Amino acid sequence: MSSSEVNATETVAEVKPLEVNTSQVSPLAKLSPVDAPSDQWRQFGEQISAFLAELPDYVTEFFSEYQRPLLTVGLAIAALVTVKVTLAILDAINDIPLLSPVFELVGIGYTGWFVYRYLLRASTRQELGEELKTIKGQVIGSNSTDS
Repeated sequence: MSSSEVNATETVAEVKPLEVNTSQVSPLAKLSPVDAPSDQWRQFGEQISAFLAELPDYVTEFFSEYQRPLLTVGLAIAALVTVKVTLAILDAINDIPLLSPVFELVGIGYTGWFVYRYLLRASTRQELGEELKTIKGQVIGSNSTDS
């Protein structure tokens, strides 16, 4: 026999059996009464009911306090949605065969007409400048054309 086998048999021989004392029985944990869970649910329901009763007041106070920032955020989101929808519509129109080249031709034609009508001669450029001043005055609100 090797030395490790000898140590193993000595260790097994030294183990003592576990003694259980059954004369002293400890009391078991007492179970909670059956009504306790329903009582907890009733309290939980009352808390939810109280919160829901106060919810309109909370919401009204929140909106009155943060009205301007909420309006700003709402307008920014609406602007983003509008830009996205507009770009989607333009992309859908561009996908229609022959429609994109027709729009390009219309744009080139209008640009040519605008150059011929307003930019070739000095008198028509002056007329365009006066029209722009008039439109600027109408948008800004002043009626003076000397600005």
